[in-house]
Amino acid sequence: MASGKGSDLKLVSGQGSASLASILASALRTLDTEAEGLAALRAALSDGLGDAFAAVCELIGKCSGRLIVTGMGKSGHVGRKIAATLSSTGTPAFFVHPSEASHGDLGMIRPDDIVLAMSWSGETAELHNLVDYSRRFSVPLIAATANAQSTLARAADLALTLPKAAEACPHGLAPTTSTLIQLALGDALAIALLESRGFTALDFKAYHPGGSLGANLRFVRDLMHSGASLPLVARGTEMAGALVTMTEKSMGCLGILDGGGKLIGVITDGDLRRHIDADLLRLKVEDIMTPSPKTVPPDMLAGAALDLLNKSRITALFVVEDGRPVGIVHVHDFLRSGVA
Repeated sequence: MASGKGSDLKLVSGQGSASLASILASALRTLDTEAEGLAALRAALSDGLGDAFAAVCELIGKCSGRLIVTGMGKSGHVGRKIAATLSSTGTPAFFVHPSEASHGDLGMIRPDDIVLAMSWSGETAELHNLVDYSRRFSVPLIAATANAQSTLARAADLALTLPKAAEACPHGLAPTTSTLIQLALGDALAIALLESRGFTALDFKAYHPGGSLGANLRFVRDLMHSGASLPLVARGTEMAGALVTMTEKSMGCLGILDGGGKLIGVITDGDLRRHIDADLLRLKVEDIMTPSPKTVPPDMLAGAALDLLNKSRITALFVVEDGRPVGIVHVHDFLRSGVA
């Protein structure tokens, strides 16, 4: 009985291993197929598609209106993401569903807008009314399709002809590689426009005030402690008094000022441990301080300041302007704000 059960368990285990191997093999084939599609897109951009891509970027860059992205089915889902990425990186864009466009949403499209229509085949029937509208009212039309001779490509002012690539679906039916190529093209377009506009992290912050992105794009001045909470003493202060200030402020460090109010050094818990055998309380702060400490300006992004803390393996940074401390940020401030 026991032997039989053991045999059964081995058989099940063997079947499970075979099943796992086939699942992993399928996943790897999918990734390989899609990677080939991206490689084909890169090759196309290095060849004839590059000229059309540059012309599209120039056209959108000069647009005084919005970029209207449209597409049906999976192309539509990709189009929504592309529109969102463009909007968040400085190119005003939104998605219009082609079927809804035929039932009133065409009124959302203005003469100073540009339409980017996405269709792998270029023969999507639902795009017909929207394409006709763009031609009737002279709204520039950009096509993104794998068929250069399609109805959509021939109607467009500019056509981005995507390389034909095998779908990862073994039946060649489910859009997989094709949608990845469309998505990658949209990302390339968004980043090319971002860089041509000189779109900065500060501009990005304006569009991303919430979530972890918004937290990382806050400024140090938004997190720092200031005024009476700063742990500061003057050069020449004896350690007996300095330790009282350091303990009261609870920042784990102490800033040392010269006669002009400029920060010349810091004392940390580590400095105290290194001098524990000396007559610590009778020493002057400048005897044990670390000179020329790392500091940050108030307009540094919080994410960059946190990176400096991590690389320096310290827990707090003084915030200075013209050499004078105006604040201090502790690693706990980054944790509370959601930056870390």
